[in-house]
Amino acid sequence: MEQVYQLKEKGNQALAWGKFDEAVKYYTKAIALDPQNHVLYSNRSAAYAKDENYTAALADADQTITLNPTWSKGYSRKGSALAYLGRHEEAIAAYEKGLELEPGNEQLASGLAEVKKQAAELQVKTEQLFEKLREHPKTKEWMNDPEYVKMVEKLARNPFDVSVQNLVTKMKEEKITTTIGIMFGLDLNVPMDVDQPAPEKKAEEPPKKEEPEKPKYEDLPQDRRLALQEKDLGNDSYKKKDFENALKHYQKAKEHDPSDITFYTNMAAVYFEQKEYEKCIKECEKAIDVGRENRADFKLIAKAFTRIGNAYKKMEQWKLAKTYYEKSMSEHRTPEIKTLLSEVEKQIAEEEKKAYVDPVKAEQEKELGNDYFKKGDYSTAVKHYTEAIKRNPDDPKLYSNRAACYTKLAAFDLGLKDCDQCCKLDPKFIKGWIRKGKILQGMQQHSKALTAYQKALELDPSNQEALEGYRACSTQLNSNPEEVRKRAMADPEVQQILRDPAMRCILEQMQQDPQALQDHLKNPDIAAKIQKLLESGLIAIH
Repeated sequence: MEQVYQLKEKGNQALAWGKFDEAVKYYTKAIALDPQNHVLYSNRSAAYAKDENYTAALADADQTITLNPTWSKGYSRKGSALAYLGRHEEAIAAYEKGLELEPGNEQLASGLAEVKKQAAELQVKTEQLFEKLREHPKTKEWMNDPEYVKMVEKLARNPFDVSVQNLVTKMKEEKITTTIGIMFGLDLNVPMDVDQPAPEKKAEEPPKKEEPEKPKYEDLPQDRRLALQEKDLGNDSYKKKDFENALKHYQKAKEHDPSDITFYTNMAAVYFEQKEYEKCIKECEKAIDVGRENRADFKLIAKAFTRIGNAYKKMEQWKLAKTYYEKSMSEHRTPEIKTLLSEVEKQIAEEEKKAYVDPVKAEQEKELGNDYFKKGDYSTAVKHYTEAIKRNPDDPKLYSNRAACYTKLAAFDLGLKDCDQCCKLDPKFIKGWIRKGKILQGMQQHSKALTAYQKALELDPSNQEALEGYRACSTQLNSNPEEVRKRAMADPEVQQILRDPAMRCILEQMQQDPQALQDHLKNPDIAAKIQKLLESGLIAIH
């Protein structure tokens, strides 16, 4: 098992340095010696993913889950690999399964949110592509073929997926080249660098006698003809931004033919340009009633709902805007409306977030977090610091405090994220840089840790904690792993920790089941000893 541990540590170090091929080799050797170790497959999955070999990353993630189906990190690895492969629905299912096992895991939650966002964007792109293919003279007939539609969906999701290639081989070359050409805005049927043949000269036809142009709308009933003529005059005035005359012409059009929805929506468009949003809304509501009564095209009704949504958006009544965009989508679903709806939903979330801000309550939650931190109950402390951040998201100290909890819980990736936010909010907050250095040191990323300590020393050259961290990282960077190990083993404090039978048992358990570490870290004494081993470079947690 000692050899497995050493190979795993070498793999972790190679991964941290960005040597992904090397990391895969070390993990593969370790797996050969200990094929039931799910952590090794998880780490190799991460290395494959970093190396952009997502198929192999997925295979290792599946094996991780097979070996330990209750370990949430396996589902995180699987979700990530599936997302990169464009298999968003499966990725969402993987992240949701992980969250069932560990509901408070922020890495799984953020991964789920990101893949849902990717899936929504892909849906919009696919719908846009379908619209192009339905309108194109060559492809509109092909859209009736289920196999072709299936191929287009997969092509939009991931052109390099093996299943796409299998479908492509069944299709005619013309279909593939034409589809890809439309997809990327290219004409693949015209050979490059070849002069087009000159058009054949046609025999000159005798000039035709000019016939007088028929008056527009001549064949329509009088009221309908007059209504459309007024509409045309209104459109001309609208284009010239002569809104008063445009309104007069649209009003006359309505008087001649009150059953045409477009006269009402055009009038609403004028009110919108004049910033008369209430009038715009009322006119659109009339348009919808008229449209329903006269069985107007659902696209025109959707347009009226959209215009109401736009008016409410301008009035910053976000929830009403959302309601009418949703009504528009129920009539006629388009990428443009979906984008508008997403923008409004984002604005609503932002407003709710601002409304929740309360610095006084944030301070109360921070104090509760501090109390639980002192008791060694880091998970509960995290909950209170998280609530404090929601109440006051611009306070860098709150992120620093939560990062300290994550460090104690060995959730270094989340701690590092908080340190980055802390330093972004206040680049002169020295504790944020020191805490970032310590986390990177624990992750064996000594070069990055050195940079963090340098930032801290720029702010306070005499800070003892920053100086010690800087020296330790410099030593680590200039030593090979064996020297680091020897130096750590020579430290009396490290020797005492390793002689402790309980600590040896915990370290062995960490290799087999990293999830069990979370329970041990609730004990402040054990957490301090593990922190010492991390800082010595003897162990690393990923």
